[in-house]
Amino acid sequence: MPPMSELIVTIPPAPGGGYKIHIESGSLSALWLRIEDQFPKHRKFVVTDANLVAAGHLEALIGTIEVPTYIIDPPGEVSKHINTAVSIIEAMESAFFGRDSVIIALGGGTVGDIAGFAAAIFKRGIRVLHIPTTTVAQADSSVGGKTGVDSSVSKNAFGAFWHPSAVFIDPATLTTLDDDQYRSGLAESVKHALIADSEYFDYIEANVAGLLNRDLGVLEKMAYSNCRIKAAVVAEDPTEQNKRRILNYGHTLGHAVESASNYKLLHGEAVAIGIIAAGLIEQDLGLGGPERLDRTKKVLNALSMPLEIPKSIKKKDLLEIIKYDKKAVNQWPRFVLLEGIGSVLCRDGQWAHEVSRDVIEKTIDRLYP
Repeated sequence: MPPMSELIVTIPPAPGGGYKIHIESGSLSALWLRIEDQFPKHRKFVVTDANLVAAGHLEALIGTIEVPTYIIDPPGEVSKHINTAVSIIEAMESAFFGRDSVIIALGGGTVGDIAGFAAAIFKRGIRVLHIPTTTVAQADSSVGGKTGVDSSVSKNAFGAFWHPSAVFIDPATLTTLDDDQYRSGLAESVKHALIADSEYFDYIEANVAGLLNRDLGVLEKMAYSNCRIKAAVVAEDPTEQNKRRILNYGHTLGHAVESASNYKLLHGEAVAIGIIAAGLIEQDLGLGGPERLDRTKKVLNALSMPLEIPKSIKKKDLLEIIKYDKKAVNQWPRFVLLEGIGSVLCRDGQWAHEVSRDVIEKTIDRLYP
C-alpha cells in the first residue's frame, strides 16, 4: 500500500458528485494546511469532544492557530441529542458563521453524527469534513453521509443524509483509545467482511494479534478495506432505499441491546451481540450451519467482544425497542441475513427480510447466559 491511500466515493445522482477518503498514518499534524489549501474560501468551525482534547488530537490538528471550536462534554452517546446540535448551531450563529462555512468533525462516531447533522441543518446545509479517530468511525460512520441524534425513545430518530466533502483518516490516532473503545469498534470491520468480502474475513482471522497490538500496517489495510466496501455500497444506494441496508447487518437487535443497556454497552459491543443473533436466525432459517457462526464467534471472542445479552436487559424491552427500527414495516423490523461469509441474502430484489416473532423470541432466549 502506498504511503497515502485514497478512495473516491461517488454519490449519484449529482453529476460529478463524490468525495475523497485520504488514509495515511501520522497525517493529523499536517492536515490543517491541507484543509486550508483545499477549502481556502470557507470559514472553519471545529466540532470535537473532551476526550479528543485530553488526548492531544485537537492540538495536533490546529496547533497554536485560533479556530472557533465546540467541545462536546460529556463525550459519548449521552450527549448525542438534539440539544447538542442546537448548541453547535447557536455557537456558529453567535460567531457570525454563514453558508460559506465548513464544519470539521474531529472525533469518533458520536462526534461525526452530531457534527454532520448540525452541518445538514445549519442555513439549510453547509460543508462538513470528517477526521475520524476511533475504530468505529474509521471503519464505518465517517463514510456514507448518515448523520443523526437520538430521541428519548430510539437511536438516530432525528437525522439526514449529508455527505462530507472529504474524509481524512489517520490510523495512528487509534493508538490513544482505551482498550474497550478500540476493540469495540473492530466489530464493524468484522461486519464488513461478513457482508462483502470473505478474503477480508480471512485476513482479520489471520491478523488478530496485529489488530490487538495496533500494528499500523494492519490498521491501514483495515481502513482501506472497510472504506472500499462501504464506498461501493453507498455509491449504489446513497439514501438506503434497499441494498445499503446490508450495512446494518447485526444492527437491528444490536441497536436494541445498546439502547436497553442505557448505553452502558458500547456500540460495537452491542453490534457483536447482534451479529451473533443474526447468525442464530440464519441457522434457524436454514441459511447456514454451525461452522460459519463458530468462526464468527471465535473472531469476536478473540477481540474480547460480548457474545451474550446481559441478564439486566429484559426480553420484553428488546421486543418493544425493535419496533422502532428504521427498517420496520407495521412495527416489525426486516433483518439482513447472510447466505455465506461475504454474501448477503437477496430475495426478490430485497436485501432485508421478514423474520417471524417466534424466531426472534427464540433467538433472544438463546442469547442470555
